[in-house]
Amino acid sequence: MTGVPPSVAELAGQLRGAIGQLLRRLRQVDNAGVLTPTQSAVLGRLHREGPATQAELATAEHVRQQSMSATLAALDELGYLNRSRDPDDGRRTVISLSELGTKTVLGVHQHRDEWLAAALAEDFTQQERDRLAEALPLLRRLAQR
Repeated sequence: MTGVPPSVAELAGQLRGAIGQLLRRLRQVDNAGVLTPTQSAVLGRLHREGPATQAELATAEHVRQQSMSATLAALDELGYLNRSRDPDDGRRTVISLSELGTKTVLGVHQHRDEWLAAALAEDFTQQERDRLAEALPLLRRLAQR
């Protein structure tokens, strides 16, 4: 990292590693093997960002359209998606979450939150939890950069 002091570069690497470990652990907590990581990511994206086309989802998830087609087919089979014609271009199909898909995403979020809350309550002191809470605005600011 040109022009970045070694201590800042080291902090960046450690922060990336810690956040990556936490994300991997949270992904292990949910789904109980029902959804693949890609399927879970697509459901989460549709929940956060709203309806999208297959091409938009493939681009956002950095996969080929053929791969996204297979992912969407599996999610369709599980009943997690709705498909409708694009009102601006009838040749395109817009994909959104079904009621079951929304319930599934919310259930996964709740399960992750419960796991994280239990870990924080059992493994961290109040002082440590306070320090994590103080760091949240900084992490949010970093994520928005």
